[in-house]
Amino acid sequence: MLRTTGAVIAGYVVVFILVFTMFTAAFLALGTNATYQPGTYDVSMLWIVISTILGFVAAVGGGFVAGLIDKTGRGVTGLAGFMFLAGILLAIAALMMPNPAANEPRPENVANLEAMAKSQTPHWINFLNPFIGAAGAIVGGRLRRPAQG
Repeated sequence: MLRTTGAVIAGYVVVFILVFTMFTAAFLALGTNATYQPGTYDVSMLWIVISTILGFVAAVGGGFVAGLIDKTGRGVTGLAGFMFLAGILLAIAALMMPNPAANEPRPENVANLEAMAKSQTPHWINFLNPFIGAAGAIVGGRLRRPAQG
């Protein structure tokens, strides 16, 4: 049980670190104008595609680490379940909490942390992300296993 819990925690820490670093790098590489729709904090379709891919990659990394720590597969399943549940709860919270910056015009250049705080992501992607994260964790957990054959 302790190994499984440790695997879930370590996997999630890996996901968090990868998401933070890859999303920051993507934001800096794309710039404000490619990340957002003109004059708003509404994310662009390019950002949605890139962030979905990066989120999946981060989840694969977390699942891989969880699978290395807990070879029974329970750690990977636990990580996938935790990511799914946390993602759904965050999506519901985003749906219920209005963003005060929703109608605020976006300046040409905005700092990364300010942009993250004011970003407007479509609700459908917020509800899709938990499925992507759980699937990525499962894929990552399977990567650590040697091929059977």
